[in-house]
Amino acid sequence: MRFLLLGDVCGPSGVNIIKLKLKEIIKEKKIDFTVVNGENAADNGKGITKENFKDLIDSGVDVITSGNHIWDQKEILEIIDKEKKLIRPANLLEGQPGKGYAVYEIKNKKIAVINLIGNVFMKKSQDLFSFTEKILKNIILKKDADFIVVDLHGEITSEKMALGHYLDGRVTILVGTHTHVPTSDTKILNNGTAYQTDLGMCGDYDSVIGMNKYNSIKKFKKDPTAESHFPAKGKASICGVIVDADENTGLAKDINQIILGGNLKQIF
Repeated sequence: MRFLLLGDVCGPSGVNIIKLKLKEIIKEKKIDFTVVNGENAADNGKGITKENFKDLIDSGVDVITSGNHIWDQKEILEIIDKEKKLIRPANLLEGQPGKGYAVYEIKNKKIAVINLIGNVFMKKSQDLFSFTEKILKNIILKKDADFIVVDLHGEITSEKMALGHYLDGRVTILVGTHTHVPTSDTKILNNGTAYQTDLGMCGDYDSVIGMNKYNSIKKFKKDPTAESHFPAKGKASICGVIVDADENTGLAKDINQIILGGNLKQIF
């Protein structure tokens, strides 16, 4: 089974490159299942709209994960309980709508996708490690699902690395999102879990993590003319990984980084 996982789709440029390129990538790379973090897809780079959701799904995305901006576009509340292909971090505080994980069937295989959010430098949420343990008591690899994919939306590298090692051999793939910067630690961990600390973003990298660079500089300089952050709208890059997984063990056999388009060095 071949998986494609893409980092945070950021603003109109990120959505547009997904619409233009994703089906081509899926066909060329023979992708079976695609997971994309869509939590910055809105025009202002915060949250995801119903139109963004439709655009991403129509472009070939199987599951959309999210993060700390999931509620920034209030209209998403109209669909999140109905749309199984959109999930939010499972360990958000109790009582919030939507689901944090689900099991999907493709090619007679069951694929569990789990969305989590980090505890450090993020909005208050339930304990990452103990909550993940509860989930994995209900979804056991090769018993309840043939493959398990985890998107950890977190700020700090050490927290993502720690959870990666903690879940090594218990999930097929664990990747990080949120920082909008692709890391270079693409690897298979000792017990067979494919891992990368952060996938990066799908957006314009002539920016400050996807936001207009000139306005961001004004923000850091405390310039009174600075506006609320808004996305850069130049040529976008697609960033993520392709993972090949063993159908017998449910663990990873190979993982390769993908960076396509825009002004980053290409890896495809």
